[in-house]
Amino acid sequence: MKVGSNEIVRNIDKYCIDILGYPGLLLMENAALKVLRHISQEDGRYYTVICGRGNNGGDGLAIARHLKALGKKVDVFQIGNGRMSEDCKKNYELLLKLGIKVKSISNIDDLSMLKDSLIESDTAIDAIFGTGISRTLDELYISCIAVVNENSKNIIAVDVPSGMDSDNGNIMGDCIKANKTITFTLYKKGFLNYKAKKYTGEVHIEEIGIPKEIVDIYHDKEYIISPRDIKAIIPNREIAGHKGSYGRVLIIAGSRGFTGAAYLSGRACVMSGAGLITVACPREIQDVLSSKLAEAMTYGFSSPQELKAMIEANEVIAIGPGLGNNETTLEVLKLVMNKKEGTVIIDADGINVLAENKFILKGYSGLRVIMTPHPGEMARLSGLSTDYINENRIKVAKKFAKDNNVVLLLKGYNTVITDGIEVYVNPTGSSAMASGGMGDSLTGMIAAFAAQGLGDLKCACLGAYAHGYAGDRLSEERYSVNAESLIEELPYAIKALQGLL
Repeated sequence: MKVGSNEIVRNIDKYCIDILGYPGLLLMENAALKVLRHISQEDGRYYTVICGRGNNGGDGLAIARHLKALGKKVDVFQIGNGRMSEDCKKNYELLLKLGIKVKSISNIDDLSMLKDSLIESDTAIDAIFGTGISRTLDELYISCIAVVNENSKNIIAVDVPSGMDSDNGNIMGDCIKANKTITFTLYKKGFLNYKAKKYTGEVHIEEIGIPKEIVDIYHDKEYIISPRDIKAIIPNREIAGHKGSYGRVLIIAGSRGFTGAAYLSGRACVMSGAGLITVACPREIQDVLSSKLAEAMTYGFSSPQELKAMIEANEVIAIGPGLGNNETTLEVLKLVMNKKEGTVIIDADGINVLAENKFILKGYSGLRVIMTPHPGEMARLSGLSTDYINENRIKVAKKFAKDNNVVLLLKGYNTVITDGIEVYVNPTGSSAMASGGMGDSLTGMIAAFAAQGLGDLKCACLGAYAHGYAGDRLSEERYSVNAESLIEELPYAIKALQGLL
């Protein structure tokens, strides 16, 4: 599922119309027909269609025409006083020729007609604005949107809920609160903003006849992970496989008071299929950890140098959960980054010690590095505010990954995974999982998938998706999901993903 910006959508449309000679009306007609596919008997027999004067409004006018042809009762409103786009005007004139009246909303007083229609109708169709909004709306439009939201039983938005900046999800004064949004060609980047969900409702993507090859010319290699993607990369368990077949992992984690982080990382690694796992921790907590971890080995250390042989003996190293933001963690990380080859997953305190020591990321060679910060850790790494990071998740993650030659997994709503070139957004997981230890378990999962031979970008994507999917399965019957329960669910969730589609 491809993600795109307003500029990309505009360039694709321009290429189709100006270079290929697609009639704009053809794209508009295709859009209208695809919206109709999502209008069911439950949406009723009486519709209010609210249109703007641009191409999104033209889509709405075409939808109104088709609803009328299906025998539905339809009230059509057009808001504003400016010029209509050429294709919008053609659809407007076609409606008039068919005897379908279009009521004009040119001032606040006209909104009473709209309110009466919305109260009586079953469903409102929002076709006021498309992808081009980037400024605060005028009072008339804000008032119109408020009337629609307050008086509609059900709202279907065409392409983008009117009032939303489709690039960042910001609300430009007010915004339609749709039950369902039918968007075209690309999932709009603004929908990834955690605030956007309450305005978009269910999002459905429809193709409107633009060839994939044309989309790929302009697309920035930004995707939402799908079940099909995940099924394709889950490692197979060979019939003659043994523990040596599924990799060796060293997890360096834990400290006094934080044995749980080390335990959860190790246990998640076991339950995600790694062959041989060792959890290295400060010697003072080794006995506690050994009593909890039955299937993984433990190794206690008193100084960073004691870890050198262990680091060299394992192809996958995870470092950071519960280890402490201190000089010892920094020295251990330096040893790990001197490793000649393999995969390193840096999480939690491994990330925290990098905030003042980012030079470490410039000196390694041969390693594949995955970093898994949450927005607060990303703020310390980048010097940016958490608010800015949350509003520009793809941009921030992509730049950091490219500048530092790492795979970055930026946690949070719609987790972003990127190597600086390709971007994958994870759609699974929910606030039911908002509890301590979730990040520790994710680190163990990613390490396990890396040990089973997946490349760094793939193991990060699989880890994020399976982690959220396991949580989603549990949250169907549970108010909240804790990390230990999620870990127990992992083998079943991963097996279920293998059987999807």
